[in-house]
Amino acid sequence: MSLSQRFTNSIKSLPLPPKQKILVTGCAGFIGSHLLEALLELGHKVVGLDNLSSGRQFNLDSVQSRYPEAFAENFKFIKGDIRDFATCTEAAQGVDAIIHLAALGSVPRSIENPRNSIDANINGFFNILEAARSGGVERVVFASSSSIYGDDPNLPKKDGQYGRVLSPYAASKRTNELLAEAFANCYNMKVVGLRFFNVFGERQNPEGPYAAVIPKWTIALLSQQPCYIFGDGETSRDFTYVKNVIYGLLLAVSAESQAAFGRTLNLACGDSTTLNLLFQQLKAALSSNLDAPLSTEASYKDFRLGDIRHSHADISQAMELIGYKPLYDVKEGLEICAPDFVKNYV
Repeated sequence: MSLSQRFTNSIKSLPLPPKQKILVTGCAGFIGSHLLEALLELGHKVVGLDNLSSGRQFNLDSVQSRYPEAFAENFKFIKGDIRDFATCTEAAQGVDAIIHLAALGSVPRSIENPRNSIDANINGFFNILEAARSGGVERVVFASSSSIYGDDPNLPKKDGQYGRVLSPYAASKRTNELLAEAFANCYNMKVVGLRFFNVFGERQNPEGPYAAVIPKWTIALLSQQPCYIFGDGETSRDFTYVKNVIYGLLLAVSAESQAAFGRTLNLACGDSTTLNLLFQQLKAALSSNLDAPLSTEASYKDFRLGDIRHSHADISQAMELIGYKPLYDVKEGLEICAPDFVKNYV
């Protein structure tokens, strides 16, 4: 079985009811577009809501090119903002479930402009929850973040062990988890949160000041520009290939365990990789798709404000409550991504 076939086989065996109508907020983001692709492949109808501020038309076009008939027949796109309640109400009308991915990401961006991050991430999420409640949509799955653990030194990161919050972005995601718990308890809604840990994959935007490390390094490596690592390179993260995340989202939206509702679960590989090792693995994966191996070495800068030192997820609750297990490790994810990176990032 090929690496990509492992994902296809896994999602086709899920207990998700057939031909549902699902609202995906942030559908034009890199994670959202992968989710859209999977839902269309499984035969569901999808309503997509995105204001295209960080999501890209390129991502939607990529899905359309792969599934032209399903895209035309089963996908409805609404260009709108989650901060507008009327738009959220319209988008949620008649859907069976909501998967909420729309947000203003990035710790540095939230430190530079906290108002925008708080408004989009907290008020926007409240609008989605309230649109679901008022519209009778009991199932909501939403994206949280590993940043909520703050500077807690304990590893692996476990639910309930939190340090000081280090950014407005982290505060917004922690608030989302509390809102979700309240809506689940007060209104008997089946709300499940998933804390994403450093997601990477195809179609991840390499441009702009808030681009994630893997696409930024990829652009630099392929163009023979300096590759920067903040700190000494021994900072570690639980890097998670995007197909693991999509698998977890689909498991969460079909979850039946009462213990999962109102909870937020870690979604990751359950491992940690240093930036130094990640750089070498990425360079090797890209080199295997080029005529000659890449020779650029990493350059080092000072640590960034708001960054935590180490991150490693305890995924036991996700395994127990929704049946999650990572389909790919970091090295396998990079090997799958590399051909797409070489094709689209040059």
